[in-house]
Amino acid sequence: MQKTEMSFFRDKRILITGHTGFKGSWLSRILIDAGAKVTGVSLAPPTSPSIFSICRLENQMDSVIGDVRDFELLKEVFERVQPQIVIHLAAQPIVRESYKNPRETYETNVMGTVNILECARQFSCVRSFLNVTTDKVYENKEWEWGYREEDVLDGFDPYSNSKSCSELVTHSYIRSFFADSDTAVSTARAGNVIGGGDFASDRIIPDCYRSAVIKQSVTVRNPYSIRPYQHVLEPLFLYLTIVKKQWEDPSIRGYYNVGPDDCDCVDTGTLTTLFCKSWGRGMQWQNKSDGGPHEAGFLKLDCSRVRRVFGWKPTWHIEKAVAKSVEWYQLYNMLITHLAEPKELADKMNACMREQIRSFLTDGEEQ
Repeated sequence: MQKTEMSFFRDKRILITGHTGFKGSWLSRILIDAGAKVTGVSLAPPTSPSIFSICRLENQMDSVIGDVRDFELLKEVFERVQPQIVIHLAAQPIVRESYKNPRETYETNVMGTVNILECARQFSCVRSFLNVTTDKVYENKEWEWGYREEDVLDGFDPYSNSKSCSELVTHSYIRSFFADSDTAVSTARAGNVIGGGDFASDRIIPDCYRSAVIKQSVTVRNPYSIRPYQHVLEPLFLYLTIVKKQWEDPSIRGYYNVGPDDCDCVDTGTLTTLFCKSWGRGMQWQNKSDGGPHEAGFLKLDCSRVRRVFGWKPTWHIEKAVAKSVEWYQLYNMLITHLAEPKELADKMNACMREQIRSFLTDGEEQ
């Protein structure tokens, strides 16, 4: 997306579910700075620390702490806000957590989607709706080529399967209720994202950061597992492109893979090596499987559709994506080590995010 296109979002009423999470916080930062009227509905920040709290985003937007499983709450928010654009990010996103709490995972990821779509159906103010799912929605056959949007949806673990269900719910609503309406609905199946401010458990970059802080080797469970990694700004600006373009031309609504180039589909060991090199200070990692539950060994997306429809191409490849992530974490670590006051911490971390967003857009225009 070009800098000039961001003016589209000025004064638009935009509802984000999951705004207190990692991706939701970055998306909120982008849209607040674009002049949008941003409302978020989400549980309290899912980690401590959290990028949402660090940057004091609750003071810069209409933040509603609530559960997408609460249909009446969602209806009240829709009635009050009258959103024109809805971006549905709220989810239980961790594979291992889904094995521990499968019922909650399905309730959140499936019924949460039903509830937000039902609100969009009942409120004609919604012009553009995007449901963000995952690359793990596909039946993974561990083959070497990328999955296409037409391939079978059948995630293995409760998280992946619940997101497959979320996709199918969206497809049904499109056919049943939105086919002839003024509301354009799409889904985006996103690959693994990295970036500064992710503090989730059981994710490799946050694990790297936590190990770096205590000066220990990173434990890597599955160093040979291959995933499509991309900086968080890559999918977020593609999400914004989709909601903007389908607002202008509803015929392009559909199902889109959102992932990096093939060269950025790397194994976890390679990603960890890049982090260690960028962090410096002699940081290392060790291969140590903990015998955890099943996770796919190989996964890649075919993103030719978004290239064809939107003229999209990645801006930051994996090396720069890791370097930008480390930049954020090292600044944050320096500030908390020096006991920065909360306001100073928020000001400097917001400035870092804004500078990375500016750099991303500038690099994209120069390609």
